[in-house]
Amino acid sequence: MKREIIFKPIYVKSLEDGILLDKVDEAKKHLTQCHLCPRECGVNRTTNIGFCRAPAEVIVSSVGPHFGEEHVLVGSRGSGTIFFGFCNMRCVYCQNYELSFEDRGKIVSNKELADMMLLVQNHYKCHNINLVTPTHFVPNIIEALYIAAQKGLNLPIVYNCGGYESVETLKILDGIIDIYMPDFKYISSEKAKKYSQAPDYPEKVKLALKEMDRQVGGLKLDEKAIAYRGLLIRHLMLPGCLDETKTILEFIKQELSQDCLVNLMKQYYPTHRAFEYDELRRRVSFHEYQEAYAYAQKLGLRLC
Repeated sequence: MKREIIFKPIYVKSLEDGILLDKVDEAKKHLTQCHLCPRECGVNRTTNIGFCRAPAEVIVSSVGPHFGEEHVLVGSRGSGTIFFGFCNMRCVYCQNYELSFEDRGKIVSNKELADMMLLVQNHYKCHNINLVTPTHFVPNIIEALYIAAQKGLNLPIVYNCGGYESVETLKILDGIIDIYMPDFKYISSEKAKKYSQAPDYPEKVKLALKEMDRQVGGLKLDEKAIAYRGLLIRHLMLPGCLDETKTILEFIKQELSQDCLVNLMKQYYPTHRAFEYDELRRRVSFHEYQEAYAYAQKLGLRLC
């Protein structure tokens, strides 16, 4: 009984308080005038598409246990990933560009999305529901959670995003998301514009991270070292951008909870349109990563 009280997913409490259903109605307004992300296209997605090209219906490309995520999410049974189609960014080095830009996946109803969540919990026995690139489908996700929670869904919900988020949308998600896992890609507007068509990314990601931190705080683990609540930040290092990485790490240290978890990632490789940029044609060197990791340790960050 004690464990159930401590680790009870926060969206279940929202359901009990009647908050979740109210948030469904609030989020659905964006389907006819979409301002879910900082692009603020304002389109009616039932008849048109905005920058992300997503329709009003959910596009899912795959669902099931994933063992390539951070160890605090994977545990022994995997992280229950649901990969959504489309994206609100245009990263030239995107490693999932077939899903993000090329309309790979199938349309599912919100009830079917709820059933996928229950499949992850009841059949695959995963440790969490990991929503990958969810921003543009927030209204659908909240309704699916409402449906699934009434049928016994009780896993932590992971919001796995690119960091280009609207604070207003995040406030709708307050009381629903257990674990935020954003990217922190850039601190330079020039690079954000050049590589992702998002010149305001640095400004927006800082605001988003602070809001996520306000909602869930640092990352918390259960007795088996599996995350159940909090903030986990990913930073994919880019070649030749060591100074950028250090500035990002300094922001995390100075502005966010001391016990948020940071994954300093070295697995960049040239793909998609990266070969069009001379500076992106190589991988991150061992020296670059070693220096960045040592700097993160010097700052006292909690690292994966």
